Amino acid sequence: MADFPTETHRFQSFDGTEIAWHEGGEGRPLLLIHGYFSDAYTNWIRYGHAAKIAAKGYRVIMPDLRAHGHSARPHDPAAYPADALAQDGEALVRHLGLSDYDLAGYSLGGRTAVRMVARGAAPAKLVVAGMGLEGLTGTSGRADHFRNILTNLGKHERGTPEWLAEAFLKTTKGDPIALLGILDTFVDTSREAIAAIQQPTLVVAGEEDSDNGSHAALADLLPNATLREVPGGHMSAVTKPELGQAIADFLGA
Repeated sequence: MADFPTETHRFQSFDGTEIAWHEGGEGRPLLLIHGYFSDAYTNWIRYGHAAKIAAKGYRVIMPDLRAHGHSARPHDPAAYPADALAQDGEALVRHLGLSDYDLAGYSLGGRTAVRMVARGAAPAKLVVAGMGLEGLTGTSGRADHFRNILTNLGKHERGTPEWLAEAFLKTTKGDPIALLGILDTFVDTSREAIAAIQQPTLVVAGEEDSDNGSHAALADLLPNATLREVPGGHMSAVTKPELGQAIADFLGA
């Protein structure tokens, strides 16, 4: 586990929902977004990734997505409009007054980063981790997968992907009702919108990770992409030092 000192802050997002973010390091701003069921600490700090990135001269800004971590976990369906997570990211960029920054995310965080760019965000560099092409163009499959998990807690067969996801949910003390709301925020991104992303982009995923479709196909569609594979699958790659090193190397180049 990494000893990476951070400070926690909070702000009111576009609709008044309180969003927490954690930051550490000094230098160029990087907005770094975690995955579903996770939080900034689990995804980025615990296994040393944030520290590796900060060592490249980065101020690492790590929000807890709404319904996750230290951010608000509203149960009102009105708190989960389409693209709410991208709007939260945009609101944080405005709140911090960032004009020249980089943007990265893992899994749902990677999808959120792509949605931000598709909606007009302009980071200098982009990192899409733990995400494949189909996870961007057709979000209903993953939404249905997680809706099944969250509405059948305690019923999944031991060792299945559903059971493993529920076990992870318990470790992060997730709120199932709030997390169901997140599924309603998913918005597909067209192939045309992805192909229009001009930023230098790192596509990085575990070599055994096909949870969100093909990361190779995503890299092929992006005009300025670098593809990196690291050890592990969707859940295990986050625990491996190679993930943070790949991101740090790309951003620090």
